[in-house]
Amino acid sequence: MAAAAAAAAAAAHMADVSWKMLELRARSKRSGSIYEPLKSINLPKPEGESLWDKLDHYYRIVKSTLLPHQSPTTGLFPTKTYGDNRKAKVHDSLYCAACAWALALAYRRIDDDKGRTHELEHSAIKCMRGILYCYMRQADKVQQFKQDPKPSECLHSVFSAHTGDEVFSHKEYGHLQINAVSLFLLYLVEMISSGLQIIYNTDEVSFIQNLVFCVERAYRVPDFGVWERGSKYNNGSPELHSSSVGVAKAALEAINGFNLFGNQGCSWSVIFVDFDAHNRNRQTLCSLLPRESRSHNTDAALLPCLSYPAFALDDEVLFSQTLDKVMRKLKGKYGFKRFLRDGYRTALEDKTRRYYKPAEIKLFDGIECEFPLFFIFMIIDGVFRGNPAQVKEYQDLLDPLLQHTSEGCPVVPKYYYVPADFVELEKKNPGSQKRFPSNNGRDGKFFLWGQAVYIIAKLLADKLVSPKDIDPIGRYVPPQDQRNVSMRFSNQGPLENDLVVHVALIAESQRLQVFLNTYGIQTQTPQQVEPIQIWAQKELVKAYFHLGVNDKLGLSGRPDRPIGCLGTSKIYRILGKTVVCYSIIFDLSDFYMSQDVMMLIDDIKNALQFIKQYWKMHGRPLFVVLIREDNIRGSRFNPILDMLAAFRKGIVGGVKVHVDRVQTLISGAVVEQLDFLRITETEEAPVFKSLEELDLPKHSKVKRQSSTPNASELEQQPDVNINDWKNKSTYEILQKLNDCNCLASQALLLSILLKREGPNFITKEGTVAEHIERIYRRAGSKKLWSVVRFAASLLGKLVDSLAPSITNVLVQGKQVTLGAFGQEEEVISNPLSPGVIKNIIYEKCHLQDEREAVVQQELVIHVGWIISNSPELFSGMLKIRIGWIIHAMKYELKIRAGDMPAKDLYQMSPSEVKQLLLDILQPQQQGRSWLNRRQIDGSLNRTPAGFYDRVWQILERTPNGLIVAGKFLPQQPTLSDMTMYEMNFSLLVEDMLQYIDQPEYRQIIVELLMVISVILERNPELEFQDKVDLDKVVQEAFHDFQKDHSSPKGAEKQDDMTAFYNTQPTGKKGTCSYLSKAVITLLLEGEMKPNNDDPCTIS
Repeated sequence: MAAAAAAAAAAAHMADVSWKMLELRARSKRSGSIYEPLKSINLPKPEGESLWDKLDHYYRIVKSTLLPHQSPTTGLFPTKTYGDNRKAKVHDSLYCAACAWALALAYRRIDDDKGRTHELEHSAIKCMRGILYCYMRQADKVQQFKQDPKPSECLHSVFSAHTGDEVFSHKEYGHLQINAVSLFLLYLVEMISSGLQIIYNTDEVSFIQNLVFCVERAYRVPDFGVWERGSKYNNGSPELHSSSVGVAKAALEAINGFNLFGNQGCSWSVIFVDFDAHNRNRQTLCSLLPRESRSHNTDAALLPCLSYPAFALDDEVLFSQTLDKVMRKLKGKYGFKRFLRDGYRTALEDKTRRYYKPAEIKLFDGIECEFPLFFIFMIIDGVFRGNPAQVKEYQDLLDPLLQHTSEGCPVVPKYYYVPADFVELEKKNPGSQKRFPSNNGRDGKFFLWGQAVYIIAKLLADKLVSPKDIDPIGRYVPPQDQRNVSMRFSNQGPLENDLVVHVALIAESQRLQVFLNTYGIQTQTPQQVEPIQIWAQKELVKAYFHLGVNDKLGLSGRPDRPIGCLGTSKIYRILGKTVVCYSIIFDLSDFYMSQDVMMLIDDIKNALQFIKQYWKMHGRPLFVVLIREDNIRGSRFNPILDMLAAFRKGIVGGVKVHVDRVQTLISGAVVEQLDFLRITETEEAPVFKSLEELDLPKHSKVKRQSSTPNASELEQQPDVNINDWKNKSTYEILQKLNDCNCLASQALLLSILLKREGPNFITKEGTVAEHIERIYRRAGSKKLWSVVRFAASLLGKLVDSLAPSITNVLVQGKQVTLGAFGQEEEVISNPLSPGVIKNIIYEKCHLQDEREAVVQQELVIHVGWIISNSPELFSGMLKIRIGWIIHAMKYELKIRAGDMPAKDLYQMSPSEVKQLLLDILQPQQQGRSWLNRRQIDGSLNRTPAGFYDRVWQILERTPNGLIVAGKFLPQQPTLSDMTMYEMNFSLLVEDMLQYIDQPEYRQIIVELLMVISVILERNPELEFQDKVDLDKVVQEAFHDFQKDHSSPKGAEKQDDMTAFYNTQPTGKKGTCSYLSKAVITLLLEGEMKPNNDDPCTIS
C-alpha cells in the first residue's frame, strides 16, 4: 500500500515536473530569440513593493489609458480618443506598440504572468501588422515612389483606425514623412530581435525590401517631417529634415542583413541595404546638423532622432552641439517647444486655415506651446546614458505637469498653452504667465504618444526593463565602447581609421600583362582569376533588379541606381559564382573626360580616399584596378606607370594599399550572399556579362603610338570665321567641308549645318551627327580639347553621375546655379533627374559659347567630388554658381599670364581644369593684388564668417530695408517671417547679392555690409531712417577716394573704380575707412534714438 502510494506520489511529481518543463519550453519558444530572452532576470528587485505589484500598477495604467483605444480590427491607435471619426497616425501608433512591447518585456521576468506577456506582445504585433496591412494596400505608391519620389506618390501617414482606408488625399495632408516609414522599420527589427513574430510570408518580406529602397533615398527627398508641416512657415512646402534623414539612417543600419523571420528564418527572408546609400544618408545628416532644416534652426524632433529610439549619431561632439542648441532655444518650464515661432494650438492660430499667411508666424513668437513629451524623452536619454542626475532633473520637472484620471492614472498633457487673455503679458515678459494643459484625461481625451513614452520611461527609471531589453539590437553604444565597435547594426568604426585597402590589378589582355611585367608590374588577366568572375558595377545593378520583386503586389526589384565605391569593394556570391566588381570609374564612357588619363588617376586616388574614410565593415575592402590597353597609349603611359609603381610601394594618395592576387585577397574581404536570386528548374537563369579578356596574340606588341602631350593652340583654332560662313549657301559649306583638313574648322562648319539642316542631313561622311561624332573621336585622340568640347556640346553629350554630383552639393546645405556668367541662371535647391539637368544646361549655357555647356558639366562633377572629400574648401560659399566659378578660373589664368595672352580654359585638359579649380578654391595666397583677390572671391561668392547674421542685425536697425543693384530686401515681412540663424534668410541675402554683375564690386558690397554691422554694433543709439541704397554708399566712398587720389590726367576716367578695388581694406587709406565715413554720414542724417545712459544728456 505504502509502495503504491509512493509510486503514485513519484508519478505525480514527475508529471508536475514534466508539465513545468513543457510550460517552460513553451514560454521560451514564445520569447525565444537569438538574444537571451531572460537577460534582465538578474536586475535588482524593487524594495518593499513586489515586482508583481509594481508591474501591475503600470499594467492597469496601460489597460485604462492606452489599450482601450486600440482598434479591434486594424490594431491601430487613434490620434483622438473621442468621437466617432477615428484617424490613426502611423507615427503615434508605433510608439503605442512600443509601449505594449516594453511592458511585455518586463512581464517576461515573472514566471506566472497570468497571460499578460502574451496579451501585451500580441497587442504590439497586431498594431505593427495593422500598419503593414495599411502600407501593403498602397504597394502601387511604393512602386512609383522608389522610381520618382514625389509627395503625390508617397505612402500615406494617416489611415482610418477601423478600416485602414485612406482618409486624406496628398493635396489635403502632408503624407510624405520619411521618418514614419523609417521608424516602422526600426521598431520592426527591434521587436523581431526580442522574439516577436511579425512578418509571416515572402510577400511581406519583398514589401519590406521595397520600403528599404524608398528609405535609402531619404538624403535627397524633402518631406513634411514629424510635425507634418514641412517648412516652418507652414505654407505647404517640404524640406530636407535632419530628423527624417537621421531615423532613416538608423533604420538602414538596423535592417541591413536582418532576417525578418527571426531565428527561424532562412536566406530568402534577409533584407539588403545599399551601403553607399546608407553612407550618403550619414554624410547628409552630419552636414545638416545641428540644424533641423533650412527654415528650422533647431527642433525638438531631433531628440527622438539623436537619442531613443533611433540613436542616429555617433559623433559625440556634434551630438552635444545639437542637443545644446535644442536645450538653449526650446526648453521651457512646461516642456520643450517644438520649434521657434510654432503656431500649433496657440491662442492666436486660426484653426480654420490649413496654411499660414506670409509673416503670420511672427505672431507666435514667445507664445509657442510647450510639450511635456520631450521631458520624457530626456528621462529615457538619461537612463540610456547612465546619468541619474538627468533622470531626476526631468522627473522633477515632469511630475507637476501630469494630470490624473478619476481613477488616479497619470495623464501626460499633449501641450501647455498661453490662454488668449495672457498672450500680450507673456510676449512682454517671456515665462511670466501660467500655462494651461491641453487635456487632463477625465474628458476621455488622451495624448497616446505621450502616454506610451511615459510608460516606457517609467519602466526604465524603475529598472523594470533595462536599456538592453528595449534596444536588443544595440542602437545605443556608450562612448567608452565606441572605439572598436563595428557591427551590422551600427556604422561606428574605430576612431582612428588606419585602413589598408586591398587592391587587385587586372590587365584586360595577356599581351598587356606581359608588357607591364617588363616594368615590374605584376597583374592578372580575367582568365587567370577564374573561376572568380570580374563584373562591371552595371552587371551588379542587373543582379539587384531581382531583389524584392513581387508580381502579386506589382513590385519590381531594386531601381536602376549605380553601385558606389563601397558596394563594389565587396565580394559577391551570385548563383553559385564568386564575383568581384570594378568601380564605375573604370566603365567605358562616351563623355570625353574619360579620354584624359590624368582624370582616371585622380578618380582612383579619390575613390581610395573615400573608401578609407567611410569603410566601416568587418573585413577589408577589395578595390579592383582595371588597366586597359587604351590607358597606356602615347603620353598616357608614364603617369599610369607612376601610379602602378605607387601601388607596388604600398601607398597611393596617402592611403595604405596592399596589392595581391584576387584569390589571395578574397579570404580577408567582405562577402555578400545574394541569395534572393533563387532559380527553380523551370525558370531560365538571368545572364550576366563578366569582363572578357581581349583575344590578342600574347607576344604581339602593345600599340603605343606617340601622341603629343597636348595639342598646340594653333591646332585648336579654326581657320574659318563663323560670321563669314553662317550666311553662305549649304552647297558652299559642304564644298569647304570637303576641302578642309582642320578639325576645328570642320566642327564649326558642321555646327552651321546642324542648326540649318538638322542632325540627319547627309554629308560626304554620313549624316551631320555622325560626322560630328567622328570629329569628336579624332579630336579626343589628338587631345584637341577645345574641338572635343565644341563637338560634345553640338551632340548634346551628358556626363555620367551629373545628378548625384549635384545632390552631393545640395546635401552640404548649399545651392547650385547653372548658367553662363552675366546671363540668367537656374537655381537648383532640390535634387533633379539627369534629363531635367541636361535641359537646363543646354538652355542656359549655350548662349555665348557652345563649349560652356560641357565645361559646366565638368565643373559640376569636380565640385561634387571635392565638396564630399574637402567641404572646408567651400566655406563661406552658400551658392555654388558654376558660371561664376568658370569666370573665376578665367581670371586666374589672366593673373598667371601677366602681360602675355592668357591660356584658353576651353583648350585645357579636364585634369588641368580640375587642378585649376582646386587652386582657386584654396584660400587666397599672399602677394596677390587686392583687385585680384576681390575678383576671385567675388566670383566664388565667398563671404566672411558670420556675414549673414550681421546682415540680419543691420536689417533690425533699417526700418525701410536695403537695396543693391535694384534688388530690395525689406525689413518686413523678412524679420517677421524668419529668424536670425535661419538658412532661408542667408539664401534671401544671396538672392539680393546675385543681381550684382561684377565680382569685385560684389566683394566691396560684402565689405560694406560688414562695416555697417560693426558701426551699428558699436553705436546702439543709431539707426537708419531711410532705405539704405548700398550702391550710393559705395559711390560716396569712391568719390572721397578720388578726391584723395585725384590726378590731372585721371579726369577722363571718372567712373573707373579699378584703383579703389586694388586698395587694401584696412589701414589709414583703406577701402574700409572710406566706406565707414560714407556710412556714418548717412547715419547722422537721421534722428538718434534717445538713450538714458547717454553721457551727453544733462537732464
